[in-house]
Amino acid sequence: MSGESEGIVVTGKATPRGRFPHIRRAGDLLFVSGTSSRRPDNTIAGASADEFGTVTLDIVEQTRAVIENIRDILRAAGAGLSDVVQITTYLVNMNDFGGYNAVYAEYFDETGPARTTVAVHQLPHPHLLIEIQAVAHRPKESS
Repeated sequence: MSGESEGIVVTGKATPRGRFPHIRRAGDLLFVSGTSSRRPDNTIAGASADEFGTVTLDIVEQTRAVIENIRDILRAAGAGLSDVVQITTYLVNMNDFGGYNAVYAEYFDETGPARTTVAVHQLPHPHLLIEIQAVAHRPKESS
């Protein structure tokens, strides 16, 4: 494994809310920072408000947007979802597990990454229901 290490902030994705990269390569491993459904304009996929300010949050839409954001981030490092070996998911409410799990199954099966899902008190924005971090294996020569 190479001693090279580099961080990448991906153009066209939401800017990290701190001083960290979207993804960091360490040798043949790619570490994707916690990723949400936040868009580049700071709106949140799966969060909407009606004319009275009533907010609706959709775990299905947010989960799909998170996984698609991770796909885009991995692509910027020459990898894809098939290279993911480990995922950690943070849910604000375990009652959302069913919706999250159904969308997850559209992308991964039992041959996919090892996975841990935990409940957390809150995420960096009150409209976020989910955040996922991932580790992928992709030899640098392949990227």
